[in-house]
Amino acid sequence: MKDINQKIKKIFESKIFVGILYGIGIVIILGFVFSAGISVGFRKASFGHAWGDNYERNFGMMPKPPFLGKDNFPNAHGSIGKIIKIELPTLIVEDKDKTEKVILIKEDTKIQKMKDNITIDDLKIDDFIIVIGSPNSNGQIESKFIRIMPAPDFLNQTQTNEKLF
Repeated sequence: MKDINQKIKKIFESKIFVGILYGIGIVIILGFVFSAGISVGFRKASFGHAWGDNYERNFGMMPKPPFLGKDNFPNAHGSIGKIIKIELPTLIVEDKDKTEKVILIKEDTKIQKMKDNITIDDLKIDDFIIVIGSPNSNGQIESKFIRIMPAPDFLNQTQTNEKLF
């Protein structure tokens, strides 16, 4: 019995066994990272798909090929831009990449102007807002938080052929 215990102890203390355990640990960690990447990519692609499928219903017109940004998917969890239409409980926001997003305002949506709490009735067309929320299956963003901010200077300038930097 003592001999068996020593052999088992020798196996557990060997460099090969420790290397195998490290290898298994690394494979498990890489599996979790890969799985998280697939989950994030799937969610982003699902929103882009739902946004395109519901474009006509959300905007009441035929879709034009939009410029969707560098990775060809709209930001699914928020928007930064100005309000171009108010039709409660939804807002249409022209996002910073010139796409139009439908923002669904829910009862528990917190709305602030800078640091002050305001109501949904205080929102106006051309207000510059930042929206944080979650995508739904209709291609809308269900807002959790909306903040009215002053429009950034680069949006107020008339664009010329010169670089702004």
